[in-house]
Amino acid sequence: MSSATPTDVLVLHAVRTLGYADAARIAARLTLPEDEVSEHLLDAQASGRITLSAFAGDEGWSLTEVGKTHGERLLAAELDAAGARAALEAVYRDFLPHNDAMTAACTAWQLAEMGISTHTVTIAQTIAALEGPAAALAGLEDRLTAHLERFSGYHRRFSDALANARTEASWITGTDRDSCHAVWFELHEDLVATLGLTR
Repeated sequence: MSSATPTDVLVLHAVRTLGYADAARIAARLTLPEDEVSEHLLDAQASGRITLSAFAGDEGWSLTEVGKTHGERLLAAELDAAGARAALEAVYRDFLPHNDAMTAACTAWQLAEMGISTHTVTIAQTIAALEGPAAALAGLEDRLTAHLERFSGYHRRFSDALANARTEASWITGTDRDSCHAVWFELHEDLVATLGLTR
């Protein structure tokens, strides 16, 4: 049976996986009311686990080292309570080859966008290269959510971004949206944090 993660843990974890985000973005990611998310953010701030900062007129939350350590401890306890460590380690091993393909495709596209690629890279080629990771993600997510509900949604979000990329290239690596790169990066961070690994 899949385990549900407490809301306070979900909010703290979302700050980590998103990297830097305001309450509205965190609430949208978790499909929770913004006022509820804000309460948990303020509690985490009071405990020294997250910090609020502003940059270029933008304001967002990020994790402190205390918060990172605390979050990893909570995730490890959740993982072991679900008896899912071996299963998630197996998923992570299977994830890595697709991560390599994803990274290669996005890097090639970014270099082409900057005009410093040594060969021509088209949107069609990039989308084709991302279709493999997209297909694999469906099975990986099924295996993850069999144990932890919070891993749900990655395949849908990635597939939506890939579909949007067919008409708007910024959906491949854009940082201002749920792009293919952003969603995949978030999943990678989710797995790393859950298993207590480093990239």
